[in-house]
This record gives sequence, C-alpha cells and structure tokens, in this order.
Amino acid sequence: MNLPADFQSWVSARQSRIEALLEQVLPAQRIVPGRLHSAMRYAVLGAGKRVRPLLAFAAGELAGADVERVTIAGVAVELIHAYSLVHDDLPCMDDDVLRRGKPTCHVEYDEPTALLVGDALQSLAFQLIAEYRLADDPNTQLEMVKLLASASGSRGMAGGQAIDLESVGRKLTVPELELMHIHKTGALIRAAALLGARCGRELGPERLAHLDTFAKLVGLAFQVVDDVLDAEAPTATLGKTAGKDAQQNKPTYVSALGVTESRRFAEELRHDALRALEGFGERALRLRQLADFIVLRKF
Repeated sequence: MNLPADFQSWVSARQSRIEALLEQVLPAQRIVPGRLHSAMRYAVLGAGKRVRPLLAFAAGELAGADVERVTIAGVAVELIHAYSLVHDDLPCMDDDVLRRGKPTCHVEYDEPTALLVGDALQSLAFQLIAEYRLADDPNTQLEMVKLLASASGSRGMAGGQAIDLESVGRKLTVPELELMHIHKTGALIRAAALLGARCGRELGPERLAHLDTFAKLVGLAFQVVDDVLDAEAPTATLGKTAGKDAQQNKPTYVSALGVTESRRFAEELRHDALRALEGFGERALRLRQLADFIVLRKF
C-alpha cells in the first residue's frame, strides 16, 4: 500500500514519540523485581504499529489537543493493548507462541511472569492517566479514567474476549460477530479516539458522537481485515501464527462471509466511517488516512 509521504512522516514521528515515552515509563530491568520489569519491556517495546495511539493523535487534532497530553493518553491505551496481547497468548486463552515476530511473553519467560506482566501493564496505564494532567477540567480527566476502565473491562475488551472463548466451535452470524468485536477489538479503539479528543478543547456531544461512530466502524473494519490476513497472509508477514483462527475453529468474518465478501464488508465499513467525519473538514485528514491504512494494510 502506497501512503502519502506526509502521512508516512506523520506516522513515523508519532510512533517515535510513543516509543520514547514507553521506554521512559516502563521500569528498568535493574529495578526490583528485575525479571518482571524485563518481561514488561520485552512485551511492549520495539514492535507493533501503535494504531491506537495514532488514532488518539489524529482525534486530538480535531480538538487542537496538546501533543504531550495526547502522547500520555496514547501510551496508556497502548499499555492496555499490550497487556491484552500477553494474556490472550497464554495457554489458557489462545495458546500462541509467536507475537510481533518473536516468542510470546510466556514462552520467552514463563506463564506466571506473563500473567504478572499483564497485571502490571494494566496498572501502569491507569497510573499514567491519573498522574499527568491531560485535560484542563478535572471532571473531564475523571471521565477519561472512566472511559479507559470501561473499554478494558467486562463491558469492553475483557468481555469481548470472554465471548470469543465461549464461541469456539460455533458458527456466529455477522451481527453476533459484530457484538463480540465491538467489545473485544472495538472498545479500546473507540477509547483511543475519544481520549485523544478529550485532551483538547470540548467538541460537544454531537461531534463526539460522530467521532465515536467513526472509531466504532474503523474498529470493526480493523477486525475484518485481521480475519482476512489471518486466513491469507503468511506467518512471516503477520509476525504471529497464521491460520490460527481456523486451526482453533474460532468464528471469524472469513468463516461467516468468505474472503471476498469480508474484503467488501471492510470497504463498506471504511466508507461509512469516512462519512461520519464529513462535518470536520480538513482537521480530520489524519483520521481519514488512518482509516485507509487500517483497511488497506497487508499485515
């Protein structure tokens, strides 16, 4: 996929900001308990597209948000995402051995350490959004804490994973798949966009609703494309075990619709997501480009 040069520069600059702050906030291995801190850094640093923080940055531009504030919010979301990957890969969950092109955390270290890594990354995320001032209004910052907690819990990401585990071996309809992934994948993507926007000036309920609609649709499109790539792309390209969903008999958009219809559905979601941004004008340029990046990506 050929992306505009200015967008590539924008992405690289913000990925570098996220990586630098992650390096800073993750405890050093020399600090006790060193093995746990080593494993936390192993699970988070040096890999990943940082899509969720990028969405936070792009949404922050709608509200004229300070880039330093958005960086903190983006890192908090990325820590939650990283914790979820560590736990998802455990033998009691998806039992995977490869993540982001290297052995999963429990393979490189051990299962108890990986469990604690997830716990510690989640706690660190909430420490950051409580420790730094991200909004001028303290009530807005409290809402941001609540938003991230809700997106991470049983009504969000954790709940979606529970539905996923319960659905192994079943054939789900497209609406059932949407319900699962609105929670499992979409909740944190929506939170990233809304947190980025709330780091700036108040957009108002109507504009926030449009942004939320965009993020919801992009989150679903992200999962549809993930399912297609899992079915078609090789392990070396994905950086994780290809074909894992089919091997575990998990319901996916590909199993429900087939590859061709899944690709068409992702494009339809992208179109609807872009339509939700029509009232924002040029300030939504990066959000539009991220929608293209998410739907048209090859890995």
